[in-house]
Parts: sequence; C-alpha cells; structure tokens
Amino acid sequence: MENTAQMNALLETMTPDDPAWELARALDPARLPKHIAIIMDGNGRWARKRSLPRAAGHRAGVEPVRATVETCARLGIEVLTLYAFSLENWKRPRTEVDMLWRLLRIYLRKELPGLMRNGIRLRAIGRLEALPAAARRELLEAVETTSRNRRLLVNLAINYGGRAEVADAVNAILAGARARGTVDRLHVDERMIAAHLYTAGLPDPDLLIRTSGEMRISNFLLWQIAYAELYVTETLWPDFSRAELLRAILCYQARDRRFGGLSQPGEGSVLQEPVSAELAR
Repeated sequence: MENTAQMNALLETMTPDDPAWELARALDPARLPKHIAIIMDGNGRWARKRSLPRAAGHRAGVEPVRATVETCARLGIEVLTLYAFSLENWKRPRTEVDMLWRLLRIYLRKELPGLMRNGIRLRAIGRLEALPAAARRELLEAVETTSRNRRLLVNLAINYGGRAEVADAVNAILAGARARGTVDRLHVDERMIAAHLYTAGLPDPDLLIRTSGEMRISNFLLWQIAYAELYVTETLWPDFSRAELLRAILCYQARDRRFGGLSQPGEGSVLQEPVSAELAR
C-alpha cells in the first residue's frame, strides 16, 4: 500500500505527455530496488560534442543529480549511491580538479534546503581526509545537518576507490585486533569485512547504472555489487533524465535474480508483462 502511494505521488508530478509517464505507470511498486548505485560518466564528452570546456559538462551534470535524487525519494528507494570523484580523478588537470571541488561546494549550498525539505539524508564515503579543507568542511556540515532525515539516504562517493575501501576495512579490522591483543587469534571472514566497509549496515546495491556506454566498473563498490544487476546506457550523464532512470528500473524488474540458485516457476521474472518488457528496451 505504501509503495503504491509513493508511485501515485510520483505520477502527480507528471502529465500524460511527459516521456516518463508511461514508464512510471509500468513499474511494479512492490519490486523496486532498495539500493541504486550510479557511475555518472560522460560530462567531458557531453561538453566536447558541443565544443564547450569540460567545466560546462560538469555544471550540466548537476541537474540530473537533482532529478535522480528527487525521483528516488518519491519512489521510496532506500539508498542512492553516486560516484562523484574517484581516487584516480586526481590525475586530471589541476584546474579541472579545483573546479570540481568548487562545484561540490556550490551544489551543497544550493541543494541543502531541498534536501531538508524532502527528508533526504546525505552521507559521504571515501577517503575524505584528503579533500581540500573548505570542501571537506562544507561536506561534513551538510552531512551533519541532514543526519536526522529518514526518507532517502544519498551516499556521495568522493575520493573513493573500491579496492581502497576493502584495504581500509582490513586495516580497521587489524587495528581493532591489535588494540584488543587478539591478532594471533584473528580470523577474517566476509561478514567481518562487510561490517567495516564505508557502507556498513546498508543493503548492497540491487541495481548499478552506468552512463556513457562504457562497459566497466571503474573500481566502484567492488565488494557490494557482487550480485547487483548492471544497466549500461549510451546516454551521457548531463542528458540522463527521469525517464532514463525509470527505464533502468524497468529493466531491473524484468531480470530474473537467482543469486546463484534456480528460479521457481512463476517467480522472479516479469518478462511475461509486455508493457514493462517493451518499455524497458
């Protein structure tokens, strides 16, 4: 009942001539992913295609973030994780990196009232200690300000790398064992590692979306996406719309998720539903 009410709330923001209208109507509100992760790729190519500086592409990428966050909140998605800045992104020209930190600060200041109004909680994951002082301060202030919101959790993966996250988790486990004097009895298992990841306590992503058509994971949530459904679109991130997001979710709902097991007859797939299957293409 709650999921249906949330779907109706989303439809109330649309009109029948909206490209996302039929997509939203085709969704099964009982089978929405709990956690969506997105590799937001293509800002630079978007700008290059228009003979614009790369900074213009990054600025154009802010609106799809807003639309995606708002749509996920209205749908009742529990967690949205956005790959905002990787450890490898430091290799880019200094002027571009500095611009990205300025853009982050502008985004936080501009979007914070909307995050509060919509009950959205912000969290940052990654090696935040390496961020420029001003950007880190404003980011942590936004995290604190939204900490009591409960509608949607948005993880911003900033200065993030999947391998680094696993290494940090293992080092945290070792540090704890040394402090307790139990290193000689330490046995590390999957549950222990999961409990020390940046995303500890959160459901793993059900759906991983990558824009710009690149067929790679780019060191993103390597541990957590073990059983995520992958969706790759040729759409560049600045052009990623609400309709694109809903199309990805429809594709997810058309998948048969077995987690290594076998499907039961009549369960686990909605491919027999022609509207959803057609719209998901």
